[in-house]
Amino acid sequence: MGMILVARSQRCAVSDTWLTNRRQANRRLQWRLLLGVALCIVTSATLAVWIVSPGSRTLAKVDSLRQQVASQKVELQQVRDNAQQDINRMAIKLGELQADSARLDALGQRLVAAGKLDPKEFDFSESPGIGGPENAVPPTRSLPFDLTVSMEQLAQRFDNQQNQLGVLQSLLTDREVAASLVPAGMPVNDGYVSSPYGYRIDPFTGRRSFHPGLDIGVPFGTQVHSVAAGVVTYAGVRDGYGKVVEIDHGDGYMTRYAHNSKLLAHVGEHVHAGEVISDAGSTGRSTGPHVHFEVWHDGKLVNPIAYVRR
Repeated sequence: MGMILVARSQRCAVSDTWLTNRRQANRRLQWRLLLGVALCIVTSATLAVWIVSPGSRTLAKVDSLRQQVASQKVELQQVRDNAQQDINRMAIKLGELQADSARLDALGQRLVAAGKLDPKEFDFSESPGIGGPENAVPPTRSLPFDLTVSMEQLAQRFDNQQNQLGVLQSLLTDREVAASLVPAGMPVNDGYVSSPYGYRIDPFTGRRSFHPGLDIGVPFGTQVHSVAAGVVTYAGVRDGYGKVVEIDHGDGYMTRYAHNSKLLAHVGEHVHAGEVISDAGSTGRSTGPHVHFEVWHDGKLVNPIAYVRR
């Protein structure tokens, strides 16, 4: 077998070396390009995250704040609605109180007329004079001004009415107490005056004599009443009067009830006007069942007819 020998020239060897070096340089360049592209991608992504992420967080915060504001607006509207409802209820109550105040004024005027008092002294249509310091600190108001002022004025009006009615009540009470101590009315519910006060013909002697009281004819056992409030100072028998009850009413007044069949009141007892003190009879110097009624004032006899007609 024959052998073929091929000889390579030196020029060919140089070409192969150049190609090898070129290929290696190209690979290095490719890696560098790939590395540069990768760095660009990473840098871009990082920059995008840096730019976009804070904006997203800000938008999220803004959205959260908007939701809070919307919720607070709803709560504020509810508070306003509730406050308006409370104001409406208070306005209705204020109207009711003003109506009550008007009724109190009318009542006070009727009491003044019934008590025969001076209308100028108790004028419920006008407020009494009042005053106060010039530099007063106004209170803090939580209600609308008009409603608050109306309530303050109404409160002052009630205070004025209370003072006026208190004075009027005291005056009327004093008059009522004083009136209850003055003899008034008949000492019996039914009966007739059988013998008047003053001079008359004595039924026992037939002579002219002075009669110190009224004789009131009634059936035996008729209840006898006190004609005024007072204290029983005597309950017993007196010559000519039979069984007697005497009552001191104060202010100089004293009444006497005679010829009773039974005494029901006791000495020292406090009696009221109209209270039963005895039963009518015919004890003592008497021709039949009746009540002998006398009125004394400041230690002197007075005609009872003026008192029984009250």
